[in-house]
Amino acid sequence: MSAAGGEYLNSLPQPPKDGSPEENAKWWKKLSAEEQAAWVSLRPGMVGGLDGLPATVRDEANRIMFDTTRGKMQMELNSIQPPGDKWTWIVAGGYPAKVYTDEWIEWNNKHGDRYEQLDRSLDGMKAIQNRFDATGKNGLPEAYLLGFSAENDGRAIVANGNPDTADHTAVYVPGTESDLGGIEGNINRMVDVWRKANDEADGGSVSTITWLGYDAPDTVHKDAPFEHYAYDGAPAFRNFMDGLDASRVGDAPSHTTVIAHSYGTTLVGAAAETGRLDADDVILAGSPGVKVSSADELDVPKGHVWNAEADGDVVPDIGRWGHGGDGFIIPSDPGFGANQMTVDSEGHSDYWDENKQILENQALIVVGKGDEVPLKPPPDPWAHVK
Repeated sequence: MSAAGGEYLNSLPQPPKDGSPEENAKWWKKLSAEEQAAWVSLRPGMVGGLDGLPATVRDEANRIMFDTTRGKMQMELNSIQPPGDKWTWIVAGGYPAKVYTDEWIEWNNKHGDRYEQLDRSLDGMKAIQNRFDATGKNGLPEAYLLGFSAENDGRAIVANGNPDTADHTAVYVPGTESDLGGIEGNINRMVDVWRKANDEADGGSVSTITWLGYDAPDTVHKDAPFEHYAYDGAPAFRNFMDGLDASRVGDAPSHTTVIAHSYGTTLVGAAAETGRLDADDVILAGSPGVKVSSADELDVPKGHVWNAEADGDVVPDIGRWGHGGDGFIIPSDPGFGANQMTVDSEGHSDYWDENKQILENQALIVVGKGDEVPLKPPPDPWAHVK
């Protein structure tokens, strides 16, 4: 940013320091169109990260950061390409053996970790760009980049449809191993939810959002047992949810559903335990525990917590010892009080299989038709004596 540009911004009304989404929204609305344009062009990183600002504004600012970051990272990657010959042959013990070349070992020691990080992050950015480019195809709505950073594991918040005007909004929180480099699958899950929900919305508008706005555990065994990832990310999630209200257009609120998978459910539970969740429904899939012991503690209306546990999903019973509530209770337990959805998928990762009823069930909840979702029958208390 030029000195002149900095001086001009300093002369304008400044954003509130550590402002709430509501305070951010008030500041933005008081700016003239010229002042708003100046903030977007000269401080896109700051503007794109402010909860409470309109989705269109955040998208414009974050796309500036996205394009700039992608170009810089691609240039850096091009500058540290590995040597052409990675392998060579030697004779060891009278037999030929394939080993790394000295040049490749030297390159790997110097650039290997950074090269891998750049390459993976650029893969994630390509997936985001592919979603941008898919707008309009098969009815897919405009995409909005509501958050973006390539630092460390990366952050990205991608919406299908404008949440500021949507009648129904769903916010998805992914779990362990989620990062910028692997965001394609998490984006696609919410594309699939959007398609199903749009079909069920009876003409209402739908926005589905992939919220990778926290540092998810990197590994199942080493990191996922720790709760600090959930509690560290909870304030950012609550601010984002409050920001959806603050940037809302019109008087009618959106029906808002939180969808969470695996460790993402733990973050959602931590967010509700330590503050206001600001949602109408919560869907938990493959939950290892949500830190609280009852659906009533998840800050949504009674009867609006939904749980899915597929056959062969081992995460819930393993995770309960680290993330369950009092008595190690998890959402799959009858005593927790969640609506237990019937699940026709298997394992830990297929809750969004486009050919399964469980995806349709989520879509029904997103558009406020939870009463149409088939539930598992309650356990028979006399089963052990039959």
